[in-house]
Formats: sequence, structure tokens, C-alpha cells
Amino acid sequence: MGLFAPFRVAVNSLKKRPARFFHLSATCHFPAPTTVARAIAAPSVGDFVPQDGERVLNSPSELARRLSAKVLPKLPRADVRKVVMVGSGGLSIGQAGEFDYSGSQAMKALREEGIDAVLINPNIATWQTSHQLASEVYFLPISVDYVAYVLEKERPDGILLTFGGQSALNVGIELDRMGLLDRLGVRVLGTPIRTLEVSEDRDLFVQALKGNHSFPSLHGFPQSTAVSSVNAALAAAEKIGYPVIMRSAFTLGGLGSGFANNSEELRDLAARGLALSPQVLVERSMKGWKEVEYEVVRDGADNTIICCNMENFDPLGTHTGDSIVVAPSQTLTDDEYHMLRSAALKVIRHLGVVGECNIQYALNPNKREYCVIEVNARLSRSSALASKATGYPLAYTAAKLALGYTLPELPNAVTKTTTACFEPSLDYIVTKIPKWDLAKFSSQVNREVGSSMKSVGEVMAIGRTFEESLMKAVRMVDPRWVGFEVFGKRMDREKLDSALQKPTDMRLFAIAQAMYLENYTVDRIHQLTKIDKWFLHKLENIVDTHRALTAAGSVQAIDAQLMSRAKRMGFADTHIASLVNSDEATVRAHRKSHGVIPFVKRIDTLAAEFPAYTNYLYTTYNASEHDVEFDEHGTMVLGSGVYRIGSSVEFDWCAVTCARSLRDQGVRTIMVNYNPETVSTDFDEADRLYFEELGWERVMDIFELEGAQGVVVSVGGQLPQNIALRLKESGVKVLGTDPENIDMAEDRHKFSSVLDKIGVDQPEWTEVTSVEAAKAYPVLIRPSYVLSGAAMNVVYEEPALEYNLSAAASVSPLHPVVVTKFIDGAQEIDVDAVAHQGRLLVHAVSEHVENAGVHSGDATLVLPPFSLPESDMARLKEIAQKVAAGFDISGPFNMQIIRKPVGTGEEAQLKVIECNLRASRSFPFVSKVLGHNFIETAAAAITGVNVPESIDLMAQARDYTSVKVAQFSWTRLGGADPFLGVEMASTGEVASFGADVYEAYWASLLSTTGFKVPREKSGVLLGGDVRTPELRTIAITLSNLGFRLYCSSSAAKRIFFPTKDKRKLREVFDEFDIQCVINLARNRGKSVTDEDYVARRNAVDFGLPLLNNPRTAQLFVDSLAKKIPQGGLRKYSEGRIPSEVKSWREFIGVRG
Repeated sequence: MGLFAPFRVAVNSLKKRPARFFHLSATCHFPAPTTVARAIAAPSVGDFVPQDGERVLNSPSELARRLSAKVLPKLPRADVRKVVMVGSGGLSIGQAGEFDYSGSQAMKALREEGIDAVLINPNIATWQTSHQLASEVYFLPISVDYVAYVLEKERPDGILLTFGGQSALNVGIELDRMGLLDRLGVRVLGTPIRTLEVSEDRDLFVQALKGNHSFPSLHGFPQSTAVSSVNAALAAAEKIGYPVIMRSAFTLGGLGSGFANNSEELRDLAARGLALSPQVLVERSMKGWKEVEYEVVRDGADNTIICCNMENFDPLGTHTGDSIVVAPSQTLTDDEYHMLRSAALKVIRHLGVVGECNIQYALNPNKREYCVIEVNARLSRSSALASKATGYPLAYTAAKLALGYTLPELPNAVTKTTTACFEPSLDYIVTKIPKWDLAKFSSQVNREVGSSMKSVGEVMAIGRTFEESLMKAVRMVDPRWVGFEVFGKRMDREKLDSALQKPTDMRLFAIAQAMYLENYTVDRIHQLTKIDKWFLHKLENIVDTHRALTAAGSVQAIDAQLMSRAKRMGFADTHIASLVNSDEATVRAHRKSHGVIPFVKRIDTLAAEFPAYTNYLYTTYNASEHDVEFDEHGTMVLGSGVYRIGSSVEFDWCAVTCARSLRDQGVRTIMVNYNPETVSTDFDEADRLYFEELGWERVMDIFELEGAQGVVVSVGGQLPQNIALRLKESGVKVLGTDPENIDMAEDRHKFSSVLDKIGVDQPEWTEVTSVEAAKAYPVLIRPSYVLSGAAMNVVYEEPALEYNLSAAASVSPLHPVVVTKFIDGAQEIDVDAVAHQGRLLVHAVSEHVENAGVHSGDATLVLPPFSLPESDMARLKEIAQKVAAGFDISGPFNMQIIRKPVGTGEEAQLKVIECNLRASRSFPFVSKVLGHNFIETAAAAITGVNVPESIDLMAQARDYTSVKVAQFSWTRLGGADPFLGVEMASTGEVASFGADVYEAYWASLLSTTGFKVPREKSGVLLGGDVRTPELRTIAITLSNLGFRLYCSSSAAKRIFFPTKDKRKLREVFDEFDIQCVINLARNRGKSVTDEDYVARRNAVDFGLPLLNNPRTAQLFVDSLAKKIPQGGLRKYSEGRIPSEVKSWREFIGVRG
């Protein structure tokens, strides 16, 4: 289509349609109804008031309102006062922060209507689980049983299922099949259950579309067969012909899917897919075709619009979540665009979607032929991207449509000048690039990307050209990358061709090597990758500019024309500096001397054709004037950037809370972030929102343009911290803790020296200058300025020392590596706190279940602590006070402390191992468990406004416990060893409450996505280090509970355990009814045939619960022993509600 999309309204609002009648639930009354506050597009003119249920166009014109009242269908509003919102649970690959954003928008819409929202979501780190949105919050599993318990307890009028990802959708479909929704009189709002079933069931979906004859006869659907057994899959493939693609039904992110070129590959693929889903679809492979996606919105009166269309940079074969995506589409002809647009409108109308959905196509690049891949009849990852890319509030609008509104009635809450039936048009290009963290996992992990998603997050960059947008996006993904440039070790041509043909997480850099170093032509790269030549020619433009800069030789030789060309192409100052042997500051000064500066533009959705007043902003060098006046002089809040392992939705909660707290103080706020999945990048969370990079160059640009009052760097995780000191040195007012003190805490050498000075104990340490100096095994290697334990390792013996020291030095080359004595068998404690000018204001102490050696982000946290004596609690507070004073902290901070008992009657040793002078990932957890918002306190401490008095929350008695459990995504990461160590591996977290640690842990563990409680008297496979003390008590407890125990070596009943044949291993698991694996190995598997590795890996591949730590395994079987007599293994039954089914308010004593 090109850059501009000239299409506008596609509505049927003037057609007379019969009214649809809604189920009327019993009226519910609440003591404190929510205040109604609707979004208004513009002030209305005249005194016209609609009568008798008339529906009116949202327009300031009285004439337009009068006319529309006579012709718009009188669609009845949903008669609901209380609605249950089903969330998505812990962040995992394929189901991440986008559902926090979409659910939060939906609950804003409910609140505007005076409807009480009851939220079920165990993801305690999310914004939507804060008290500002929902009337009641249940931190419970997103499972059929627990959602049924809440429905029976709360008796709502309606339920929303399309804002919680695949988890919510699957639960809703099953509840309907049980007849529970009808029995309780709960109405499904929005898209009907039957439509959800048809879109999720691969066979029903194909049949539904084949049965409609209004679609163009252009091979609209691939030849396919839905099957439920391996043999049936093989038979279907023989009929269709190889190669085939296999897709799993009722799953998200392509889980369990893949391509097969022969029967052997399909046999393995089908065995794994059917372990995760009851049905798979075998269909013709269209690998190499273009993949295109349309976001569609439809209301109950059949008005339907296309909100956004997007095109994948990568051809079909790479999951869209793992592909670079561009909006709007750039390589489609006008005919192709309209062909797919028309089909999208027909398909969505035929299916009967009410709300928002997306439709994905495969488009033959060589002839006029397309196939419908799938329809997601719910909000999705793409919906969040489309919403942020266009400025159209999709989730908010979908929630309103679910309540019976029509598109002409609704204003666009972002633009405030158009109605919701106005199709967005863009005068900019958006590029999304996925973020993978595959390098964090064991060497066995398969780094090829395909039809099953592996990325943990994504970035969104905005520019006026594809080149500018792409270059910004590359830097957003990883601050080590300066743009489209050669990165990593040079490959020989054979490996390079393979990397181009079989995409991995680094394929973009393989293309860079091919262009920069090997001089591959566009035609050759296209032949190998099937990437459209238009994109490759754009990359070639970057390469040409790169060579022109290199040829200049020095900064002074770069004239205004070349500098402008480079910046319009998206080159960063650091990139230019690296090409001419200079530094960033010198390039910046030279650029500004030529008058080459960025301009600030709006994301207005209207392609500047109508006045717009959005606060969505971005910078570009492809412009000649600003769209805004810089007269607000707000305070900048730096967000956390892309979601990745170690920095996820918890930091977005911190950023949003901080921005809101500043606004409550009367301070105008400027949010800087580039993550489309976040609430912080929602249109109404800050006075101004810059969808921009978080590097020094761009932050300085915005600071200077806005004349900002100051910058908050302590709520966005590690990225803002990394530039804090440089910002201060550049004259920026960094609010809160002095950046020089932040540097003292981040630099391992300086940090350890300060602890010695203030008299706080720590493990023995040394700054490493040689391998010899590090020999005092076991030791812990700690680089500086890193997140999630990157390159951190415990070393027990000399052979591993040199390799791990090199890895630590490379991940943080500008700062020293410190080696500390590793204390084996010690307990670990987290302390989260806030201080003002060195005075401790508030602190929380969370106890790890696992011993030291498991990263705190992967550890199981218990709050309040369940085993720490009062004397230790007092000493921990004293340490927090000393650290706050020693670093003169004003704002949030977090410490990890080791506790090592030394003998009877003696105090345990307490040693500080780490301190971060910023908010940590556990701040949302401690805030919600203790009923005290730590970030609100931190915002006051940072600004010095209304600073509260100190309070000791840990001295207050509580009759409940909360347990936070890590959410892993092992199933997605083929080959990765599910083993826990000092480098973080989890992608998210969940937490639940209970009367004691056992009840809370039970609910939390069941809240992790995919966890299935083993059936009574089923088999349990034991393995690992047989010397582990807990193994004996675990085995005895399970045996007493009636479980059958098996192992591959000794102790329990020994079974044949094939390590090389996955199909045979599956048969062994089935034969002995193995429903759970407990593997307590001390080390990672050294090979793919290591028995412990095979047991762990196949437990997650087969969708079985895996316990891989002695202390959490012990806690699990103890919890199991307590829950079984209470009916913990029984399914939902009417009238029985478990004791843990209580709302947040009921536990903490404060209304949510």
C-alpha cells in the first residue's frame, strides 16, 4: 500500500436493524457505586436530549445528533452492575504484558459506566491488580475450578473473557460447556461463546469459513485436517503432501506448532503438540509466503472497521510474535490490500465477533492468492501493538462495545475529535522487533525461530521512513546494539547462508554481515530469506549511508548534508562516532552546530488531516517543524523499556504508580518508554508520552526540548540507572538519590568498600585482576551494572573459572568484576525499602524458600516471613537503616541478604550480597501484600513533597501469608535445561494469599500457567542427587498419600528410561501414569542424554509439573498433604468454596 492509508469509514450505522435483546440479570446493589465519568469527544452544541433509548452519534453538532437518533439502531445496553474480568496470569512467552494493558483499559471503560469489576488475576506485579481499577481482586489461578468458585461467591451479572489472553478464553469456553454460566445467570459480554469456540477449534474454524460462499474464490483456506492422535496426523499429512505445518488448538503463541518435512519429523511434533492440546491441525505449508495481519473492530449492530493492517518483515514460517512487523503494510499493492481488507470484513461479520479481533493471512508473493491462517476473536499481542501504533484505544472501545454501545456513539478517547468508527490513517511508520533472551539459557537451547513463539518481549519504534524506524527499534531491543550493523562473530559463508535460510534470533545481523562484509546482492539475500526485496533495498540504503560516513574519516569531515542524511536514516550519534573514531558528545556537538536536530511529532491517527490533541509523541529527523509547544516543563519519568528476563511488568507498575503520584502532587509528567505492551504507554497515564529510546542521546533531546524540571530514574529498572550518572554530568537534575551514590552501589568494588566503611557485614570479596586471585572455591562471580544476574555464576572448581570470568567481563566491560565467597546452604532474604535523605521510611522483609544459589527473581518469596525470629527482623531493619544512611538514599532501594546459622544459641550471620538503589521487581508484591504502596512513598521521597513519617510495617501482626512464585516458560524454549541457578530464567511471577504458607503456596503454584496437579494415586518420577536430605521425606510423604514412586536409577521403583527417543519416553510416562517429576540435581545436565536433563526437559515438553529445588519440592508435598483431606484434588462442585478463595480486601482488611 505504501505509507499513506486513504481509507476511512466502513460502517452500516444507517441501516435499520432489528434490536437484539440481552439476558437481564438480577439487579445487584453495592454500598459504594463507582462514579460515572465518560470520555467526551468535544463540547456539544444545542440542547437536544435523546429519548426512549435513542442512540446518538457522538458529535458536537446538534443536527448530526438529531438525525442519528432517528436512524441508528436501538441496541439495548447490557443490564449489568457487576462484571467478572478474567485476567491472563503470570507473564509467559506468548502471553505477556499486553493483557495487563488491555485489561486495564477495559476496566477503565467499566468504571466509566458505574459497573463494579471483579478481577481474577494472580499476577501481582500488574497495574490492573491495583485497587484503582477493580472493586475486588482475587489473586487466584486462572483455572476452570477457581473461576467457578469466584463466580459462585460473587454472583456477577456478566463476565468478560476476551481481555485475558488464551487462558481466559479457554476457561470461559469450558465454563459454558459445564453449564455453570447459565445456572448462575452470568452473561458473556462481547463476542459470543460459540464464536470463541469456532475461532479456537481448528476444525470448526475451517468448516465455518468453507461453508460461507461470499469469499473470493482465491484458495481462501489452506488444505487442512483437524486430528487428535499421532496416527491421524500422519495419515492427514500423507493425503495433503509434505511439507506440512501442524498447529495446536486452544493455545497461544504457536505453542506446540511447527513445520514437518517428513513423517519422522511430524511424529515427534504431533506427540509434543498433543501433550499440550487435545487437537492439532495438519495443513499445507505455505512457508515463504508473505504474512499480513488486519485488526478488526465490530459492534453488535454489524458496524465493522479496520483499525490497522500490519505486514511481517519475515515471510511465513516465523511466528508473528517472533517476526519484525511493520505498520502500515509497505509492500502490498492496492489490489492486494483491498482484497484482504474485504475478506477480513466478511470473515469477522460471518463469525459474529463483537469487539476487537485480528485476522492473519498468508499471501502468495508471486500471484493473486491468499489463505486465512487464523482469527483471534479476542484482544491479543497484536492488538496492543496496533492500538499503540495508531492511537486507537482498542481495548477500551472493545469493552464499550461489549456493553452494547455501537461505534458511531463512541468518541475516540485518544484524539477527542473523531468517533470510534473512524478508521485510523498514519503518516509515519511503526516497526516492532521482538526481544529474545535465548542466550541466557543452556547451550542445548534451540535458537532457531519458527512457528512457535520464543521471544519474551517487543519494542515499537516510530519514524517517518522505514530506515529511521528500524534503526531506532534495533537500539531499543538491546543498548549494546547501535543499529543495523555487524554484531557478533563473523561466520564463514556456509554458516552465513544457513543463518539466512533458517532464521534465528540473530538473523537481522546475519543480513548485516551479508551486506557489509560479503557484498551479497539484494537478489541473493531474497533468494535465501524470502524477505521482500523492498525491505532489503531499504537496508541497502542504510549500508550505503554507513559507507559514506566511514569514508568521511572524521567528525569534522561530515558536512551538514551527510549528517542530515545519516540522522534521517536513523543513525545514532554513538553509531556515527564509532565510524569516524570519535565519541558521542563530540558528534552531538558537531551535529547541533549544523542545525541538525530532531522534531517532535504527534501520533494523531488522522494523518494530520484533522486537528488532533493527542499526547502521543515521537521524535524524527524527517520533518521541518514541531507539532507541540514546549511550555509545560514537566518532570520526566523514564520507563523500563522492553520486557525481558529480569525486567518486566513489575517495573511498569512502578513507573505508572510514580507518574500518577507526581500528578497527584500537581506535577506535570512526561513518560518516556517504547514498550507497546505497557500501561505506562497508555494515552492517559501521563501528560505527555514519548514513544522513544531510553539512551542518553534521546533522553537529553527530550529534556532539552521540554525544559524539564527533572528526571526520575529509579522506577524503570536497570536501563535508566545505567545513564543516571552521565545525565547528572550533562547538567540534568536527577531527582531522588544522587547518581554518584547510585554508581557506588552499582559498581561492585565501590559498593563493597562502602559496606566495609559503615560496618555492614558481607561475604569475603576481591576485585579480580587474575585467575589466581579468585581461587577460594566455591565463589560467586558478580559483574557490575547488570540486571537479572547476567553472567553471574557460582564456580565450584578451577576449569570453569576462566570461562565465567571472561563472560562477566564482556557483559559489563567498563566496570570491575568482583568475586565473592559463595556461602553454600545459606538462606536468602529480600529487603525492599524507601528512604528520604538517608532516613528509613518503610521496609519489607521477604523470605526465600530456596537456599542461596537461586536468583531472587526465580525464588519463591514468602511475606510475612514464616521462620525468621524477631531478633533477626530487628537486625535486618538496622542494616536497612545503615545502608540508607551510608548511601544517603532518597527513594526506593532493595537489598539481598544471606542468613547463615552458626550454632546453637548464637545469632545467625546476616551478610548483604547486593543492593540496588532503585525499585525492584518485588515492589508491587510487598506493596499489595502489606497494603502500603511503596512507590507512592518513594515518589514523595524523590520529590521531597509531603514526605511521610517512618512506619514499621513488619512490626504489625497479620493473620495471612502471601507467596510469590516464579513463572517459567520452559515449554517454549526447546532444548533449554529447566534448572535454577544464580542467573534469572523466569519470565514472570504470580502470587496468592492464604491462612498459612501451605495454603498460599498451593494457590500460587496452581496459578502458574500450565501447572496441572497430579491425579490421586498417579505416578511420580524422582531423580537428581540422591544425597539430598529432603528427598527421603518427600518420598515418604508422597508414598503415604498414595502416589506411586518411580526413578531411573535407585531408591524408588526403577523403570526403563530412554534418553534418546522422545516417543518411547512418552510411552513410558503413559505406561506408568507419571503425572509429576521431582528432580533435585545439583548441576545442569552436561549433555542431551544426561538422565536428569532428559527427565526435566521432557516433563515440561509433556506438560507435566516439574519440581526442581529441594525446599520447594518439600513445601509442595507438605501443601499437598494438607490440601488432599480438604478436597484439593477434587474438581469444582456446587456449594464447596475452598478457604483460599477470598478477595484481596478480605485478606488485608482494606477495600480494593
